[in-house]
Amino acid sequence: QVQLVESGGRPVQAGGSLRLSCAASGRTFSRYVMGWFRQAPGKEREFVAAISRGDGSTSYANSVKGRFTISRDNAKNTVYLQMNSLKPEDTAVYYCAAGDLFTLRAESYYYWGQGTQVTVSS
Repeated sequence: QVQLVESGGRPVQAGGSLRLSCAASGRTFSRYVMGWFRQAPGKEREFVAAISRGDGSTSYANSVKGRFTISRDNAKNTVYLQMNSLKPEDTAVYYCAAGDLFTLRAESYYYWGQGTQVTVSS
């Protein structure tokens, strides 16, 4: 069982940067694929980024590629999302997720955090 808690979301101006953190419980954190998803007002939840277990391979949605970076620190049981050059369309609740498959499909993730709000103002 894994419990996930996101933090770091806040209002920020367009063009600014923000770093989200997701702290995970459990001593088997390193075996999980970790992902970030987001849900904007009135929109469906969408894939943002994922990172694999051992080799740290990453995958990004086209909308954030080149601006966002996902990383993990297994010693700290934490996954991060560094967000640069933020745009108003990045405004959403951001969710951390853990699973076994390196995929953009939300259905493949077992555990989810409660979400953290990111609001980008122009």
